[in-house]
Amino acid sequence: MSNREPSRALLVTGTVGAGKTSAAEAVGELLADAGVPNAVIDLDWLRQSWPTPPGDPFNLEMTLRNLRAVARNYWDAGVERLVLAGVAETGEERERYREAVGVDLAVCRIRVEIPVVHRRLERRHEGQEADLRWHLDRSGQLDRILTDAQVEDVVVDATDLAVPDVAAAVLKAVDW
Repeated sequence: MSNREPSRALLVTGTVGAGKTSAAEAVGELLADAGVPNAVIDLDWLRQSWPTPPGDPFNLEMTLRNLRAVARNYWDAGVERLVLAGVAETGEERERYREAVGVDLAVCRIRVEIPVVHRRLERRHEGQEADLRWHLDRSGQLDRILTDAQVEDVVVDATDLAVPDVAAAVLKAVDW
């Protein structure tokens, strides 16, 4: 880690189909272009196992367990910025993510109008009717949960932005 700035982490959150992963990857690219050692983690990959425990349908406990180990490895390797793509539905979940990464955690919500999200999901899940129905239902539900919870520090409206512009707006919003 650099002696100039403390390590920091960022959670890019939003509803399904908002572009969290794409935005996080683009943030990582912008940081790399600026010479900032960083790593990008899609939290969905850290939770992928079956079956999920009763009472934990999104496998949060496994996500946190894996995140602790992965974050520690990145910090030990000299990463200065950790960019996460995922969802924190409550202040408690946000705090648990902060504890798992072990450093300050900024949260930026990517907000996209639901009709745009639905069009994205229709393309992503073409030919997968059951998955599409679940994601369409979840997108509106999760958008309302996130709006009510206000877990984020900042919001970037990405409805009409290209991914590189979303990433630049995220970095500006969190003052990185």
